[in-house]
Amino acid sequence: MKSYFYFFIFLIFISCNSEKKNIVQKLEKGSYKGILHIQDNEQIPFNFDVNNEKEFTVFNDTEAIKVTEISYKNDSIKIQLPYFEGYITAKIKKDGLEGIFIKKNVDRVVPFSAIKNKPRFETTAKPLVNIEGSWETVFSPNSEEDKYIAKGIFKQKGNKITGTFRTTTGDYRFLEGVMNNDIVKLSTFDGAHAFLFTAKATDSTLNGFFYSGNHWKESFVAKLNNEYELPDAEKLTFLKKGYDKVSFSFPDDKGNLVSLEDEKFKNKVTVLQIMGTWCPNCLDESKYYAEVYNKYESKGVEFVALAFEVAKTQEEAFELINRLKDQVKIPYTVLLAQVASASKISAQQKLPMLNHILSYPTTIIIDKKGKVRKIHTGFNGPATGKEYENFKTNFESFLDELVMEE
Repeated sequence: MKSYFYFFIFLIFISCNSEKKNIVQKLEKGSYKGILHIQDNEQIPFNFDVNNEKEFTVFNDTEAIKVTEISYKNDSIKIQLPYFEGYITAKIKKDGLEGIFIKKNVDRVVPFSAIKNKPRFETTAKPLVNIEGSWETVFSPNSEEDKYIAKGIFKQKGNKITGTFRTTTGDYRFLEGVMNNDIVKLSTFDGAHAFLFTAKATDSTLNGFFYSGNHWKESFVAKLNNEYELPDAEKLTFLKKGYDKVSFSFPDDKGNLVSLEDEKFKNKVTVLQIMGTWCPNCLDESKYYAEVYNKYESKGVEFVALAFEVAKTQEEAFELINRLKDQVKIPYTVLLAQVASASKISAQQKLPMLNHILSYPTTIIIDKKGKVRKIHTGFNGPATGKEYENFKTNFESFLDELVMEE
């Protein structure tokens, strides 16, 4: 795979036509359908606009991702998605693009193409089913090792479907798709997630498959249940018996070791964020926490993040951390807790007072005396609608309570 990867990059950036060697082609303005080509002859489609040669916009339902890290060489283009390490490199063709999507640190390469003026999914038949509502879902239902639960939340208008799946560790962000006859197709792409969900639907059941890039496929089943709720996110991760505090010592980007014993955190309410720059739910959470920090810093609330990175070196990891901080405008400290792995087992070993780390992100809220008062597993992002609004209300209300304590 690695030899294929580097050979393909070489081909893309070297023009075979010597007469065109010094001619830089630019992608025409307009709307495009991007396609990631995966197993089973399936496709993960998404739409993007070329606003001008230096700015694109990627769309997933109501999400609009502004892309400005774009470079051209001869007849090729490199599109670096914001926040995450994933990028597209491709040859510019008469009617679009032909290339690959790359996530270097996890050695993943997915064939990519784009064509102008095409919808995300074709509407080919009238919908026979309406799946609007909440769905009690099980992924990998036939595997005790891989099985996990989720809650599907969907809206449908004619053929068009939007929504997401919530799990105990986070949500699958903004999904958008169609219903043709009784077949559902939903997708999302943001530079980290590249997801496709396909299912056969009845009025009360869904039976289908979930694809993540071209490296993962699993089945899922769901039943309509508008009363269904996931387990309480504040009861999944907890301190082991005998502990009432967390402790750590990790470096910042200047090489300084930082711990909760530092003067910066004394007599303050502290929000400890366990995250990674590769994690879309962590991105959603970081955007929100940046807003909260600016609102609550003057009230005696401090934030600190522990980044568990897949980048292979400390230098690369801090480059990704600082890129995320710059793009999101994260004003609080982000420390490097781990490199070369997002293993939750390894992460838990670095915070041995926790029963486990079930999810990136996980948030630990600490009072002015340094005691852990709440641990929240996962994050309900903006794609979850009212769940996101409820989380924000409850989170800030709890901070208000802790700030008022002596």
